[in-house]
Amino acid sequence: MSAENPSATARALRVKVLLFDVDGVLTNGDITVMPGPDGKGIEVKSFHAHDGLGISLARLAGLKLGFVTKRMSQAVAIRARDLKIEHVYQGQSHKMEAVHQILAAESCTLDELAYVGDDIIDLPVMRKVGLAIATANAREQVKRAAHYITPLAGGFGAGRDAVDFILTARGVLEQTIEQYLDADSAEARRADIGAGNM
Repeated sequence: MSAENPSATARALRVKVLLFDVDGVLTNGDITVMPGPDGKGIEVKSFHAHDGLGISLARLAGLKLGFVTKRMSQAVAIRARDLKIEHVYQGQSHKMEAVHQILAAESCTLDELAYVGDDIIDLPVMRKVGLAIATANAREQVKRAAHYITPLAGGFGAGRDAVDFILTARGVLEQTIEQYLDADSAEARRADIGAGNM
């Protein structure tokens, strides 16, 4: 490992903010549209429960979290609210604009950002952040730009893979899990996600 090209593990040590694309990363990429009574479509997405619990672990370990996605979806807004995501940017055709706003809000640098993506729209961000993560189902161009590739595909636990990788690199995964499981931990309760049925 050279100073110019640190390993993915070394990059993970610097991360303060973890950002996710949504479709194909936190979902399997399917976009189901059902007709609504008003003639407009109702978009349905499926999210994996492991990713949700991973969000709690990431927050408990001190990371800030965000979604940056091109599509506009009420399902994403609802899921983000349930997960207590700090930064939610939908309708982002050029995702670096949202990234710059997040950098300013968190007073951090690109080296302190991790981003999880799966398709070419994610490349501008992945080429600049400190830790670029591709899902197992990502396009080949995205995998080539990644410092780390998750074992699982988007919608099947890739988000949790990303969290586990970062916390393992820091040596805090098992400690964070035990803190989460501690029924007396007020910090764990604050970090935990919602219970759904919003």
